[in-house]
Parts: sequence; C-alpha cells; structure tokens
Amino acid sequence: MAKVTFSSKWGSVKMQKRPSSPAAEVTKSAEDLVREIKNSQKSPAGEDYREKSMAINGLVCARCGREFPESKRHLLTVHHKDGNHNNNPADGSNWENLCVYCHEDVHSRGVLAEYIDGKGKGKEVSLVYDDSQVAVGSGLLAEKLQKALQKNKQGK
Repeated sequence: MAKVTFSSKWGSVKMQKRPSSPAAEVTKSAEDLVREIKNSQKSPAGEDYREKSMAINGLVCARCGREFPESKRHLLTVHHKDGNHNNNPADGSNWENLCVYCHEDVHSRGVLAEYIDGKGKGKEVSLVYDDSQVAVGSGLLAEKLQKALQKNKQGK
C-alpha cells in the first residue's frame, strides 16, 4: 500500500511506495474466495453418489418411467432403498433414481403407513381430515395399507 503525506499550505501530495509484503500480494477478490470455498466443499471426485447413480441408471425415474432431458436432471433424486444415506455401494445397489414427485410419494406413504399401524413414534403426524364418527384407521385406503403392511412383514 502506498504511503500518502500532505504538505501544509498548498495541498501538494507526496506519495511514497513501500515495498509490498507477500501477504499484500496474496489478496484475492471476493469472487475468487467464494469460488475457492465452494470448490473445497465439493466432495472429491468419485464420492458424489448422485452423479454415479445418474450414470448407472440413466435419467429415468425408476417408479413412473418418465425420461428426463439433461436440462431437467435437477428433477431427479436418488432414493436409498434401505433408507440409510450413508450406505452408498459403488455398484449402486442401494440407489434408485426417482423424480421428485415419486420420491415424495414414497416417503409420504411410509409416514402414512406408520401412522395407521400405530408406529408413528415421535414423528409429527397430523390428520388432514378428522371425522370423529369414524374410527381412526378404518376405510378402504386404511384396509389396503394394512394388507400391504402385513404382506411386507411376511416377506421379511
């Protein structure tokens, strides 16, 4: 940084440059710093399971079969079949690509099934429609879900 001195009467300015220190040369623009921070936060190559899943399974929803163009790939998510987000085998056996709509459906069905089965432990579950005359867990949808839960329990 330059040292600036002012004279007294007529306002003449005398500038004197100091030798720059190595720390002064290292100053970077804010954009460069932000870019470096973002790059350092990215997972190292080969650890991004989303990109691996897209490469293995393609840009297709495994549930509804909808194909996505490259410009709409952000609408595809990776669903962990066993529910463990830390289980990321290299062969992709625990992943399936689901569109955001199917992914939401999969997870909301799980919450609904736990509620009907009475296992909604500590989860915040609210009823959309509460009819005090009808017992909770009755109706055609509830029966179908209970049958599906029983089949699921027998299959395990």
